[in-house]
Amino acid sequence: MLGWILYRVNDTEIKPEMYEINKLVQAAKEENIEIRVLEPEQIDLVVTREDRKSILVDGKPTALPDFVLPRMGAGTTYFALAVIRHLERLGVRCFNTSTHIDMVKDKLFTQQILAENNIPVPKTMLVKFPVDSDLVEKTIGFPVVIKTLSGSQGKGVFLSEKRKNFEDLMQLIEVTNSKVNVIIQEFMQDSYGRDLRVFTLGGRAIACMERTSANEDFKANYSAGGSVKSHPITPEIEWLATEASRLLGLDIAGVDLLFDGDHFRICEVNSSPGFEGLEQTCNVNVAKEIYHFIKIRLGKFPGQIKHKEVIHENKDSE
Repeated sequence: MLGWILYRVNDTEIKPEMYEINKLVQAAKEENIEIRVLEPEQIDLVVTREDRKSILVDGKPTALPDFVLPRMGAGTTYFALAVIRHLERLGVRCFNTSTHIDMVKDKLFTQQILAENNIPVPKTMLVKFPVDSDLVEKTIGFPVVIKTLSGSQGKGVFLSEKRKNFEDLMQLIEVTNSKVNVIIQEFMQDSYGRDLRVFTLGGRAIACMERTSANEDFKANYSAGGSVKSHPITPEIEWLATEASRLLGLDIAGVDLLFDGDHFRICEVNSSPGFEGLEQTCNVNVAKEIYHFIKIRLGKFPGQIKHKEVIHENKDSE
């Protein structure tokens, strides 16, 4: 099998995902998979009827891979999406697909899809300048969480505890860039400084960890220095994570859950989740699990091949 990992270091990342890339490369060798790590910019595509020659890597025609693992998540650019779409058009399986990567990049759209399907989420509003503070206070109330529409690792997320702080921040954003897309979310007090990350793969929840913030920050991202520990996958956690992944069309997902009393609400869903903390705390080899899943989906798993051979043998004996 030949696979490509599409990844480039994003300057806005707090912590580059080199752990994940290195583990995926290492696991590929152990699974007898030839893997190449490529930046999208290394690839040129040509729209032509001669499809098999329409992908160039470093300016040269190259054999198409059996599968692609995009690892850019919220940092996926238009160019990267165009490359993934082109590969899909040529019949290459991408985990996840361009459509669903683009979908979950938009945090508001994600919340709309989940809420439409009766999945518990925090109340969310799209900012419209000038901001009506009375409406925000009446609809959501303070404190509120302010987020950019696209972002990961906790970047672009702020907490306004009081109305005056909120109004000052909104004025600053409006003066700086009145066209920026920002959402306001209900603040879940029970989840201050902690949340859950559930890793789903092929419709299964394979690991769950609780993240706790460093320095009493309200954000609990591991990439920002927070601590992690294993957390049991209860039936509620499993259903929320797998159902969110299904609704958003993700084969591979990181689902972030906020504590809400004895229950949970879905905060965000990531199409390219990190898994360093999960591997450290949950006794799971995520990279190997990913490749096992891909082999099954592509019909390359040894057990599947043997099963087909048995069927043929039975037919011959008849």
